[in-house]
This record gives sequence, C-alpha cells and structure tokens, in this order.
Amino acid sequence: MNLGDRESMKVLVTGGTGLLGYWIIYALRSRGFEVYATYHEKSPPQLDAKWIKLDLEDWENATSSVRMIKPDIIIHTAAYTDVDGCEIDKARAFKINYLGTSFLAKASKDVELFIYISTDYVFNGERGFYGEEDIPAPVNYYGLTKLLGEVAVKTLLNNSCIVRVSGLYGYSPTGKKNFGLIALEKLMRGEPVEAFTNQWLSPTYVKSLAETITMLIEKKHMGTLHIAGERLSRYEFATMLADALGVDRGLVKPKLMEAAKLVAKRPRDSSLNVSKARKLGLIIPPTSECLKDMILTYKEFM
Repeated sequence: MNLGDRESMKVLVTGGTGLLGYWIIYALRSRGFEVYATYHEKSPPQLDAKWIKLDLEDWENATSSVRMIKPDIIIHTAAYTDVDGCEIDKARAFKINYLGTSFLAKASKDVELFIYISTDYVFNGERGFYGEEDIPAPVNYYGLTKLLGEVAVKTLLNNSCIVRVSGLYGYSPTGKKNFGLIALEKLMRGEPVEAFTNQWLSPTYVKSLAETITMLIEKKHMGTLHIAGERLSRYEFATMLADALGVDRGLVKPKLMEAAKLVAKRPRDSSLNVSKARKLGLIIPPTSECLKDMILTYKEFM
C-alpha cells in the first residue's frame, strides 16, 4: 500500500458517532487521511469528516454507500454493543452485528483493507489470556453475533483484518457511556463505585486503540489480531482510576458478578493475549498512563 499521498486515500469509518469511531476519525484526520464516516440515529459530531447516513439493516443502503464513496480502507466499528440489550432483542442484534456486517463485506470486495472490530466476548471466559488461534465459544448472544460477523468477513473477503478488543473505556463528546467513564464521574463526585472482583478482562483505552488501528492501516496486516490493554479485574481497574484521580480508593466497593443479576451471562475471564500485536509494534500504553489521559481529556471537554 502506497501511503505517500494520504490525502488521496479514502477511509470509511462506520459508527462514527460511537466511542471508538469518534477517536478513529480524529486519529485518521490527524495523519492526513481523507475520511468518510457513517451515522445512523445520533447526529454527527463536529469532526472534519464527510458524513454519510447508513442503515446497516438495509442492504441497498450499505451497498450504494460503499459504491458511491469507493473507499480504499473500511474500518467497521458500528455494532449493537449493549450486551443485555442483545440478549433481550436478539433479532436486532442479529440484523446489525451479523447481517449488517455481511452486507457491508459483500459490498467491499474491491477495498484494499477491511478492518472489523470484534470483541473478547467471543470467548467463554473459562481460562482467560486468549490468543488469536484459540477457539471461540461465546456465552451470550452479543458474543455470538459478533463471532458470526467475524465468520462473514473471513468468508467473503480476502483482504480483511479482524481486531478483537476488550472492555473499551474512555470519553468522547458523542456521549457513549462505558464502565470507565461512569466510574470516573462517580468518583469525581465522591460517590461509591461498585466493581466486580471476579470478572477479568483487558480494559482498552479508546484513544490509544484508535491510534493503534491507524498504525495498523500502514502495516496492512491481514488475519486476526488482539489489541487490548493489560489483564485486570473490574475492581482493580476502578481502584487504579481512584488512585489516578487522587481520591479515596475506599470509594470503590467490591462486588461479585453473580450479585448483579445481569440479563446476559458474562465471561469470567475474557482477557486477551496481545503478544502478536506487540511484535508488530501495536501496543496500548500501561493502564496508569491511559487513565491519566482519560481524566485530562474529560476535563478538557467538560
């Protein structure tokens, strides 16, 4: 891939109003790429991109959008990510996460690289520290539909990279809530934060992930890749956040996942092995650094 003239290279980012999509657009524009971004229900944020309304449940809409833009790269971040919502409304989850991905992939056979953002929830969480070659076995419908999306991309395209991430957190002006942001706002108000002591994942800071995915374009890596932060329990993550804020870590209250009575089952340990990405130089900074940046970013926008 010749990246000598990035301004002539078109990148289409689906889900531009989402937590990750926002920062990917920001990172791409900072590097001089021509960016097209999609929105659906939310109005587009004030970012330097060409905005396209896209309904992933509409085959004709997805196809015509790709044909009109003729992107060199597609980064597919759009998804129905409400884990409990997917369990309740399985039809919607299936349409957006699987069928919508299939529609987009079918229309994208001429692009140079198709990056599909997947999830650690494709694994059952029985042992953790999952590598790219480990066999998925999702325990909830969200994980299943994202896995089906992976299968669609692999089946339909030869020019794809499936990027599995874990526990996305951070702030964006689009207002997308996540555990890290909710905990940050509560701790800043001096309110207690309940956090699971028996659920482990690899919390991944969206700003750093966006920068890493932009670097991935330049490497033109194909196949499956895990890009994520370090293995932590939700409780460990929240106490690190309290320390970064300089507030009493006693505000973080330990809780067992079983006591939450969640609609959808969660993996006990869905942490990811990122050694493959590390060898490629695609590294998420230490959580302590990411948390400091999240706090500064939040204060800048508020």
